Amino acid sequence: QVQLVESGGGLVQAGGSLRLSCATSGFTFSSYTMGWFRQAPGKERVFVATMRWSGSTYYADSVKGRFTISRDNAKNTVYLQMNSLKPEDTAVYYCARHRGYRSSSAEATEFNYWGQGTQVTVSS
Repeated sequence: QVQLVESGGGLVQAGGSLRLSCATSGFTFSSYTMGWFRQAPGKERVFVATMRWSGSTYYADSVKGRFTISRDNAKNTVYLQMNSLKPEDTAVYYCARHRGYRSSSAEATEFNYWGQGTQVTVSS
């Protein structure tokens, strides 16, 4: 079955960096768009970044220029490099898989497999 397992979260000071990893199994990784989302305390889960199976990337305005999504198809893993972290980046970060095989769409509502999440805390 489809499995997504995030790692790499932790506590970091403002201005620091973290790299999140999401190891996947149970599907043809290279043929699916992958995404990162986050949920801050008391708030809804929101889109952070996606990387289509074709390689194109999209970012939320709040993280553009600071975060980079990448994937290693040989390792079935997607990454999120987070630099210049701010306290407002504090959240549980979730890895997700899009519902469509080689889909041309990447709407946030179309991700239907999720990892368990990893906590990122940025102190001021």
